[in-house]
Amino acid sequence: MKIDRTSRTAQYMAFFRALETERNSNDRLFSDVFAIHFLEAKLRFITRISRYSIIRKYINSKIQNKIPGALSSGIARTKYIDDLLESTIKKGVKQVIILGAGFDTRALRLNYLETIPVIEIDHPNTSNFKTRIYKNRIQHLPKNISFFQIDFNKQSLEELAEQHNFDFTKPTTVIWEGVTNYLTEDAVKNTFSFISKFAKNSHVIFTYVHKEILENPTSFLGGEKLLKDLNKLEEKWTFGFQPEELSNYLNQFDMSIMEDMGATEYREKYLPNRIENGYEFYRVAMAVKL
Repeated sequence: MKIDRTSRTAQYMAFFRALETERNSNDRLFSDVFAIHFLEAKLRFITRISRYSIIRKYINSKIQNKIPGALSSGIARTKYIDDLLESTIKKGVKQVIILGAGFDTRALRLNYLETIPVIEIDHPNTSNFKTRIYKNRIQHLPKNISFFQIDFNKQSLEELAEQHNFDFTKPTTVIWEGVTNYLTEDAVKNTFSFISKFAKNSHVIFTYVHKEILENPTSFLGGEKLLKDLNKLEEKWTFGFQPEELSNYLNQFDMSIMEDMGATEYREKYLPNRIENGYEFYRVAMAVKL
């Protein structure tokens, strides 16, 4: 990511959520009325005119041609993580931490988080922009959210937690969405080590990309072009897992894998009538601290 701006991919995810919000109420997975505020003027205009079905079809087609499968994958992934998070709250989780929060608005749009403390941690550029948007558009910073800033490749989460007195005794759910593929192997390992310090029955919900996309991009539809485009944005992907190796990897942190689902599967689950090809390399997993 360029040091003088926010993440472009974070804005695209907000754009996808904003587009979903403009769909008819009986044909959308969720509503995120805050997402549009994070968009540049052009994307806000496109979002508003997408309420017309013929224009929406055109926009969806353009996105599919540019980034095959990204829109449906991103929308289904959002809903899937929402549902996984809710399941952990029902199991007694008392706080939520969002690592690399981007323009995630779950603490505002999910009713079941209204009384749950949410800690958001992200790069200063994105975090500062997000808090400005909240102040300017919503007129306040939500009381249940604490915002902290860090560069995951250069700074220590342990130091941040000590500085701000994080409570490791509470059952906690950590959401780590859209981040691992931008980090070094050491940064990923150090972050899982940090997450493992939370109490028994804490959970981590995270995304990752299939390692094969990094080693052989042509093995996935649109993979080669996507990686080239990300390099131009200076948001290069650097890390992935082999799905069959994930369980053993998490064992070293006293975590047990509970779910691990690829884009094809969660699109079929949540968007059976809007299936697209592409983005099959993206996955969502959830693990529990033993």
